[in-house]
Amino acid sequence: MVRKVIITCAVTGAIHTPSMSKALPVTPQEIADAAVDAAEAGAAIVHLHARNPKTGQPDQSPEAFAPFLKIIKQRTNAVINLTTGGAPTMTVDERVRPAAVYKPEVASLNMGSMNFGFFGMLNRFKTFEHDWELKHLQNKDIVFRNTYQDIEYVLSTLSETGTRFEFECYDTSHLYNLKYFLDQGLVKAPLFVQTVFGLQGGTGAHPEDVLHMKRTADRLFGDQYVWSVLGAGRNQLPIAAMAVAMGGNIRVGLEDSLWAAPGRMASSNAEQVMLARKIVEGLGLEIATPDEAREMLDLKGGDKLEV
Repeated sequence: MVRKVIITCAVTGAIHTPSMSKALPVTPQEIADAAVDAAEAGAAIVHLHARNPKTGQPDQSPEAFAPFLKIIKQRTNAVINLTTGGAPTMTVDERVRPAAVYKPEVASLNMGSMNFGFFGMLNRFKTFEHDWELKHLQNKDIVFRNTYQDIEYVLSTLSETGTRFEFECYDTSHLYNLKYFLDQGLVKAPLFVQTVFGLQGGTGAHPEDVLHMKRTADRLFGDQYVWSVLGAGRNQLPIAAMAVAMGGNIRVGLEDSLWAAPGRMASSNAEQVMLARKIVEGLGLEIATPDEAREMLDLKGGDKLEV
């Protein structure tokens, strides 16, 4: 049988700011359209954040998610994945609230605390429409807090709803943290492990970094996990190609990178999905449909989203 590859598309996030790219979705309608277009291009999963429609600032209130969740659920069968990362400056209670309210099939969960730096983007982006953007990017005092207590709080809050997790691992220590929670019986297989490369504060994007994370996950989890990768910025497609060739799945989207090629910004999330799809199909593989992704990840079904 031909191996199926899950493509996740993270359509907006909380890192990039509106002045960086006109393609970055900000309003509920833009976020909904971007998610639907990404699904039609081949994304089985859409990973979602909300923003203030006027300023583009991250907004983790459940009310900010409702308008686009309703549209996405009506217009596509894609698996909906809600962030519990929100933005690094938010409390864990703020970050978990949308997923607690809407009970999605999947929620992201960062598996450890880490330094988090956006300031490198100021080397390229100089002009900003909103005051908050420059302050957001200049901040060199961000620790993205995810203690054992925080992680356990998210797990206990969402597991009882049937929501499963995209475990975001920015370093090998995060894989060991996940192993701890697996051994404690607080998470169950199959684990959906998203290893993250190239973000300031996390592991790098060298091929040896990818190999090391994969070898570590194999040793810790064996056949109990589904592996996916996220490459930040210009690393997005090279990391994707490497991972697919090694048996993995991939995440793309304007949350992670604004680019489609060196020196050329992506026109949309859907364009990045199509580029990822070319990698998959160029290797003689097939993209997974949403229902195939549900089977691979043992999800509860899209009809369980409460919106």
